[in-house]
Amino acid sequence: MNIQILQLIDGARAARGLTAIIDVFRAYSVEAYLFAQGVDKIIPVGDADLVYRLKQENPKFILAGERHGKILPGFDMGNSPSENRSINLTGKNVVHTTSAGTQGIANAFYADEILGCSLVNARATAEYIRKSGAEEVSLVCMGYEALAPTEEDTLCARYIKSLLENKPIDLLSEIEKLKYTSGAKFFDSKQNDVFPRDDFAMCTDVDRFDFVLKLVKPESEIPYMTKQSV
Repeated sequence: MNIQILQLIDGARAARGLTAIIDVFRAYSVEAYLFAQGVDKIIPVGDADLVYRLKQENPKFILAGERHGKILPGFDMGNSPSENRSINLTGKNVVHTTSAGTQGIANAFYADEILGCSLVNARATAEYIRKSGAEEVSLVCMGYEALAPTEEDTLCARYIKSLLENKPIDLLSEIEKLKYTSGAKFFDSKQNDVFPRDDFAMCTDVDRFDFVLKLVKPESEIPYMTKQSV
């Protein structure tokens, strides 16, 4: 198995084979929690204008997402797992757009298969990859607004790679370091309106979920994410 760790939009465009798009803070952590709250489908979209058009065509769709961390005008939810956790989403369809994670899906043109991943379902993702028998694996870290690499996404990629290669890493100590690097914003009271402190704990709750987020590409409708047990 050839495993590549790639970064940002260029990494998504270079991805080949079975591809995991990684966004720990917070896109694919959010999607995992939404599925755990009963969501039926999540439609990941790179273009915010398309989200509004989809809402016009499908008024029952729930809109979720952000730009620069902040909820977009007219959206039902932002991109915070802690702020969304009390919403009843059973059987709902969610359209999700973010500055980083969903941009990775939009740009992974040459991937054979696409998964969404974060620390909360990293082991499940690794197990899915292992069972797939894929020879080519791309782990794409989307970073900060898809503009700069971040410690948490690269750590998630390294963790998945370590599981596939059976080469353990000291994950817990690395997560502790995140509080002082890319995760520091969650502990800054001046930013808590956009980055709630509880989001850090929820996004770093390693292997909380035993399912993967898998992109389905039907011929007659827009691609969507679904939950699949491993």
